[in-house]
Amino acid sequence: MNPEPTSLPDASSLTGWRKSSYSGGSNGDCLEVCPDRATAVPVRDSKRPTGPAIVFSSDSWTAFLTTVR
Repeated sequence: MNPEPTSLPDASSLTGWRKSSYSGGSNGDCLEVCPDRATAVPVRDSKRPTGPAIVFSSDSWTAFLTTVR
């Protein structure tokens, strides 16, 4: 069983955030991911760059992407 996601209270110091190419970016209602981490993938609300991020294990994130594709 995969561990539950954890939270990162302020993820603004991380670099390499990106939005999906499908987001359009017109209204700012997007999720951003910071995928260049070895063991975890932080996900945050693009409107709140200094807000919290949910951190998923790399395995959980890969499973999610495989499912939605």
